[in-house]
Amino acid sequence: MNIHEKYIKRCIKLAQNGFGTTYPNPMVGSVIVYQNQIIGEGWHKKAGEPHAEVNAIRSVKDKSLLKKATIYVSLEPCSHFGKTPPCCDLIIEHKIPNVVVGTVDPNEKVAGNGIKKLIAAGANVIVGVLENECNELNKRFFTFHQKKRPYIILKWAESQDGFLSPEKEADQDRKPIWITNPYSRQLVHKWRSEEQAVLVGTQTVIDDNPKLNTRDWSGNNPVRVVLDQNNRISKDSFIFDNTVKTIVFTKYESNLSTENTNFEVIDFNQNIIPQILAVLYQNQIQSIIIEGGLQTLQSFIDLNVWDEARIFIGKSTFRAGTKAPVIQKKSITKTYIQSDELLNIRNHD
Repeated sequence: MNIHEKYIKRCIKLAQNGFGTTYPNPMVGSVIVYQNQIIGEGWHKKAGEPHAEVNAIRSVKDKSLLKKATIYVSLEPCSHFGKTPPCCDLIIEHKIPNVVVGTVDPNEKVAGNGIKKLIAAGANVIVGVLENECNELNKRFFTFHQKKRPYIILKWAESQDGFLSPEKEADQDRKPIWITNPYSRQLVHKWRSEEQAVLVGTQTVIDDNPKLNTRDWSGNNPVRVVLDQNNRISKDSFIFDNTVKTIVFTKYESNLSTENTNFEVIDFNQNIIPQILAVLYQNQIQSIIIEGGLQTLQSFIDLNVWDEARIFIGKSTFRAGTKAPVIQKKSITKTYIQSDELLNIRNHD
């Protein structure tokens, strides 16, 4: 590992402190080095608050050293005015002579302009150190800007014999039948806190009446996204409790929208997935977990519009019921959450 990689690795570690709190901004870390000693570091904590470079520069006690230092940053410094001033201007203002960048920002408002601005001001700029690792850090941000859609995570739990759920009796109440253990369920709530939205289909809400929040983990609740073509979901369902921002896709115009619940009309006679993703993109949603039932999950799989699948396999056996989705197991890793097996599949298209 060369010296630049060492400090970009530190930038990535710092950036990860902002996981789940920086949306719609990327996670970014920055380190300032003088004579092989870190004299300042910082990360972006929350949208609207100072960026990583600003926090790193502020943390340097002796600002006179900046004129002889190197600033490392995992993502290209911004060059435009948003909620905060451009980081490039601050670097130039402090006359930091050397800038090492992990990867170029895919946002069209930046997209190399920050690097050009720094070079024009006389800085020595190196780009592309641990580029793949820096891209992976912000895979949600990159997918959103490059593919104009959220990063899509498919998630489900299936029994040992491949069922999402057993056959239900007609008089059974709307309580979920758990396949996984409590630790796996808590992990799902952690995942929800890390992503911007969670999506389910009509039947999942009718059968299970989920809250789709992070009650078992400390973190932000994701935006709830629900498919309800014919307005079949009861208005006393948890998804209509107005405690969390909710988007409902339907085919009927509705005057039921409230401050926290929006009804979006789409054409269910056409493929609904591109329509859903377009609305989510317009709402600046960079990542979403698909927790729907078989039909919803399989629709994303069949269209090959997904980035990652997380599949729990529990200990129970159902013998009959709703079959689990069929997915090609491409790049796969396997871990265990006590008694549950967890498969993670990446879709490298």
